[in-house]
Amino acid sequence: MLDNSRRIDRLPNNAGVGYKPQHFDDLRADPGPVKWIEIHAENYMGAGGRPLAQMRVLSERFAVSVHGVGLSIGGETPLDPDHLARLKHLVEWLNPASFSEHLAWSTHDGQFLNDLLPLPYTNETLAQVANHIDQVQTTLNRQMLLENPSSYLSFAQSTWSETGFLNELVRRTGCGLLLDVNNVFVSATNLGLSADGYIDAFPLHAVGEIHVGGHDEDTDDHGAPLLIDSHGKPVDDPVWALLDKTLAKTGLRPVLVEWDNDVPDWTTLRSEADRAAQALALVA
Repeated sequence: MLDNSRRIDRLPNNAGVGYKPQHFDDLRADPGPVKWIEIHAENYMGAGGRPLAQMRVLSERFAVSVHGVGLSIGGETPLDPDHLARLKHLVEWLNPASFSEHLAWSTHDGQFLNDLLPLPYTNETLAQVANHIDQVQTTLNRQMLLENPSSYLSFAQSTWSETGFLNELVRRTGCGLLLDVNNVFVSATNLGLSADGYIDAFPLHAVGEIHVGGHDEDTDDHGAPLLIDSHGKPVDDPVWALLDKTLAKTGLRPVLVEWDNDVPDWTTLRSEADRAAQALALVA
């Protein structure tokens, strides 16, 4: 359980973007509405070089969110102590305004799988994930945020809904939540659920950060719609609409635009940040 003495930091309730090194000069010269940036922890765990030098400069001007993709919070095996130690070193050096990870797993038998894989929502996995969150929060001495996944299937053995599972993790560990609205839309479409209903059931009181991003459209073997959480194109209108509905319920929150593949020029990414800022202005 999160100790009251541990840090609970906050990002500004403004638009942010996932930082890419090719935008370093443009971001500094013309940030537009961008007040904070997100980096993937694993890209900044080295001993030095250009990535850390750039981050040292940017952190003097922008709030920073560190987003982990390799801890395997949902895995059956213990967290990798070396990976956790490198993460601790990065967080202590950078002193970010937020740290988050995924409700997913990516390791097995000592092997790292280059994907974020789903897990069944059972009492057993609940206890395992809660233990891992406690370990991370104790090691970093700060609250972490946990992100809802994008789903392409559901597990027959699940005894918790995803929103109920996340709510119970918040209750047990004191963690916060990263609400990825695009993931909600993708999962709802793929599983035949209501995206609005998911948001209504989500523990919104625990949300410390909101994400939007692009997805690709496909069909499954039966011809049904299949959405892929690709982060490689502009945010679609239905996701912006779902963001507007979400912010109407949460009030102001930090909103990040993710664009990790086929990364565009700064003007294009900034226009997405402008749209996120417009959504926030509606509830300011």
